[in-house]
Amino acid sequence: MKQEIYVLDKRLKLAQPENGFRTSIDAVLLAAACKIKTKQSVLDLGCGIGSAILSLLRRIPDIDAMGIDIQDDQIMIATDNANQNDLVCNFLAADIREFDHAPFDHIICNPPYNDAGAHVKSPSKSKALAMGHIETSLQDWLDAGCRLLQHGGTFAMIHKAGEVDDIIKGLKNRFGSVEIIPLYSKAGQSANRVIIRAIRNSKSPASIHAGLVLHKDDGSYTDETENILRHMQAIE
Repeated sequence: MKQEIYVLDKRLKLAQPENGFRTSIDAVLLAAACKIKTKQSVLDLGCGIGSAILSLLRRIPDIDAMGIDIQDDQIMIATDNANQNDLVCNFLAADIREFDHAPFDHIICNPPYNDAGAHVKSPSKSKALAMGHIETSLQDWLDAGCRLLQHGGTFAMIHKAGEVDDIIKGLKNRFGSVEIIPLYSKAGQSANRVIIRAIRNSKSPASIHAGLVLHKDDGSYTDETENILRHMQAIE
């Protein structure tokens, strides 16, 4: 069974499995963090149903887009989602650890938030894969991003704030210009998510952004978040 959701102020309609891993605003935030320009190429590692890459395509349609995921059923849904929204993206079923392709200008990645074996595995194989309960480690995703990105290309990942140290270590000396963009649920709280951006082979120093506060005290989105989620504003 599938259900339909709308994002980007109903500019994008997405079908998703009723019992699988659910799309969240993380996908839209990740898409907004990609500094792609027209005519450039982008790969979505672990694309799922295509939420992030299709959000990016809705903002900048004239790009060469590809998404890969290890799950065939997710790729089928992602392909249908692209067709239903009249967007062009090449979706392929592939393992990120083995996928080989000419290097891309940009890579976006919303990896599983749990390394394999770190938690009790979900009875749903699809959800277990999406949550990272089996198969891959965080380092696998970082290595794939490096391998598939051209010199000077940008890598963007959204992940738990508690993983920043491991992400920075995992990038090793292969990236520079590392940007840490904290995502705060509400003002005054600790960040629970971060976006990490980096440039392949750059020698420039790292920077920490002021970050993005997602919600007001009453639970509604802040104006900055509304501009991203509804008006397709990029995260600079």
